[in-house]
Amino acid sequence: MKKTFTTTMPDQAGAFLKADRCLARLGLNITRVSYNKAVDAHMLFIEAEGSEQALQIAQIELSELGYLTDQNRGGGVILFEFKLPNEPGALFPIVQLVNHFCFNISYMSYTETKNEYQYFKMGLFIERAGDLSDFMHRVSQICPVKVLNYDKSEKMLDNTVFYLSFANEIAEKMDLDEKTKSSLIVNANRVMQMLDDQGNPPYKTFDYIGKFADYIHRCKGEGYTPRITRLQTTGGIPVLLIEPPCGSNTAVLELPDQLLVCDGGFPCYREELLAVLRREIHDFDHRSKEIFLSHGDVDHVGLCDIFDKVHLSAVCLENFRLEREGQGAFREENPLHAPYVKISKILAGYETPVSGQFCPIGTVKEQENFLCYAGEMRVGDLTFKVYDGKGGHVKGEAVYIEPTEKIAFTGDIYVNIKNFTAEQAKFNRLAPYLMTSVDTDPNAAKAEREAFMALLTPGRWQIFGGHGGVMTLDVPPK
Repeated sequence: MKKTFTTTMPDQAGAFLKADRCLARLGLNITRVSYNKAVDAHMLFIEAEGSEQALQIAQIELSELGYLTDQNRGGGVILFEFKLPNEPGALFPIVQLVNHFCFNISYMSYTETKNEYQYFKMGLFIERAGDLSDFMHRVSQICPVKVLNYDKSEKMLDNTVFYLSFANEIAEKMDLDEKTKSSLIVNANRVMQMLDDQGNPPYKTFDYIGKFADYIHRCKGEGYTPRITRLQTTGGIPVLLIEPPCGSNTAVLELPDQLLVCDGGFPCYREELLAVLRREIHDFDHRSKEIFLSHGDVDHVGLCDIFDKVHLSAVCLENFRLEREGQGAFREENPLHAPYVKISKILAGYETPVSGQFCPIGTVKEQENFLCYAGEMRVGDLTFKVYDGKGGHVKGEAVYIEPTEKIAFTGDIYVNIKNFTAEQAKFNRLAPYLMTSVDTDPNAAKAEREAFMALLTPGRWQIFGGHGGVMTLDVPPK
């Protein structure tokens, strides 16, 4: 069993030795250590492996030593700019006031000018909102002051409480509880350490995670503005394509007696997506409806519980079983992807899909081909041929091909990158950086795309990828 201890080490010689001695005495093996003084002068992450009892004792002993962080501590860094007379002693009353409020000064910047006024920037770590209000009131009686926004990727405003400040800002925005905030801190550190080992600047990592959270938050409610396209298949079946700014497409085939839906987007947009479906499709709630999943990534599996049947590959269903048992998704087997996946689950409000109507296609087995025939999915008059991928994008992926209507649903094996909206393009640039690649095996993913093309019969095809608009493809005679 493994556990990550988020510790606050005194910035002095021998500080790590005490924690190491404690873990060694309990027979615990240290499997990961991360400390970067340039990011946070005190916070050190120690992952240890051993028995559950020994890990529990270590938790108690490290807490008694005062090395475990107070996860309930709130607050964050705020950057102020003070407009002061360019004369001796002008800064002194400001410093006195900061000392009176016991604020931690984490950043200062000033360069002499020949002007009448000087502009002094100061970053302060403020834990209580009431203190900020009182401080602003009192300091404004001394000089003009304003609060500045800042780019964390460029300015290191606080290297003593950075992780807490970073997590508190996101937690307040996303309404996260303390346990979830703690998990966010640990996994943000994992991403930072991984990318730091590859030579990427730590603050760019935190900036990207912050942007990821901001996009998820901004696109809720009125910010949920999907591109909506209506079209028809070769046989005249109406199709509604919903492309949100964040997350996967949702495609709806409006069959005579029922609805057939591909993928359900991020779980956090449940109410927003339902509102669109109810607005665009007459009597949506009362119609018979089924969904099929292209794969089990967090941004594709929302809404499963509202459908009469949930079609998916047998491997994808196995992925959900492992999650429910606490073993982690297949995507998390890749150490480069696991921290990002856990962060995205936190920010998307993800819970493992549960349905009494899961309809697995095929079996869980090793396969030699990059796309292997798994079986058929029959809904109404449609018969989809279903092919399991080899895990190039992620284990549990599948391609659904309906040869009569000449339509195919490929998930993220084959996406229409060139047709992204501006918001989709911005959001979809974040994951490849934070994961190093969205594909588990990029070479296998390329081979899957080639194998998919080989399955298409001559004629005009409509290809529905997991992201981007529908693609029309003319396949020549072979």
